[in-house]
Amino acid sequence: MEIGVVGKPNVGKSTFFSAATLVDVQIANYPFTTIDANVGVTYAVAEHPCKELGCKPNPQNYEYKDGLALIPIKMIDVAGLVPGAHEGRGLGNKFLDDLRMASALIHVVDVTGKTDAEGQLTDYHDPVEDIEFLEKEIDYWIYGILRKNWEKFAKRIKLQHLKLAQAIADQLTGIGVSEEDAFEAIHRLGLDNDPTKWSDKDLLAFVRELRKVNKPIIIAANKADAASDEQIEKLKKEGEKRGYIVVPTSAAAELTLRKAAKAGFIDYVPGSSDFKILKPMSAKQEKALQLIKEKVLDRFGSTGVQEVINRAVFELLQLVPVYPVEDEHKLTDQFGNVLPHVHLLPKGSTPRDLAYKVHTDLGKTFLYAVNARTHRRVGEDYELGFNDIIKIVATAR
Repeated sequence: MEIGVVGKPNVGKSTFFSAATLVDVQIANYPFTTIDANVGVTYAVAEHPCKELGCKPNPQNYEYKDGLALIPIKMIDVAGLVPGAHEGRGLGNKFLDDLRMASALIHVVDVTGKTDAEGQLTDYHDPVEDIEFLEKEIDYWIYGILRKNWEKFAKRIKLQHLKLAQAIADQLTGIGVSEEDAFEAIHRLGLDNDPTKWSDKDLLAFVRELRKVNKPIIIAANKADAASDEQIEKLKKEGEKRGYIVVPTSAAAELTLRKAAKAGFIDYVPGSSDFKILKPMSAKQEKALQLIKEKVLDRFGSTGVQEVINRAVFELLQLVPVYPVEDEHKLTDQFGNVLPHVHLLPKGSTPRDLAYKVHTDLGKTFLYAVNARTHRRVGEDYELGFNDIIKIVATAR
């Protein structure tokens, strides 16, 4: 799974990425600072079952801190987007190539309206327009792929009695579209199963719906500490009207806090509303941290960066963390490690899905599972819940 950080130049996109991953990237106050995509690892943060159960975990594929599980997620910071990207304008082709396999997109928007459509400084630009233009660029990018040979393609589907959703998914496999994605978009719009009957308007409507399914977007209303309450509320209202989650964010504040924590000056857990000073620092550094406390943490409850990541993973993508174990009483693997692994699975997944995630052979030989909390046997139709601890029982091979 991969999350893309997108947006026009000069809105704090690379700062957001750097804050989320602590990967050093070039950050500057001019367009196209990012040319080659930056790739790093960020973390989705969730309460750990040990906080409730009073155990001490031995994490192997995640990190643990203060009762929280920090679950690694791949993140990519793509080149800045400008209007006309789908036609190759700016770094458009590279931008669109970089986000091909992203499962979700974090759209970083300058909520202050101080950057225009090209990413240049201005007195005022409506941030709502940035939401609309990102939608348009992605829509026309996907539309361009399908529209090129649509008539021939549609006739072949009809003549060969192909499954429409599968044929479209095969055509768009390069951008990570699945048969389920295509079927969902067709079903939502009630489109005819005969694609030769689709008009250009139908095709564009399908593409728009497919983008919502395949590339869901969350809005990081960045530079919120420099914005008025009215500006933030307007963007939230307009974004939510279009079906988006909008989170006030200060990527610069988060980057400062994470760097200070890495250097050992403060104890700070991403997403927290406060931090603890651990050792002396310069008056300038202390003043900078105090300003972040007053203007960001006290005002918004957090910098918003971790909230954006968490909501992208748990709300937008509807993933649930599940812990597989071999001993449901001790909550350990075969080596005695307590809750060593966590897997993120789509909501609605079953124990058999978890078994396949752990190992293909385990999925093939799956018999049943045991819920470690209730110690009850569950079948393959059981829907895995958030923070479930599951023992898989399989046949011997």
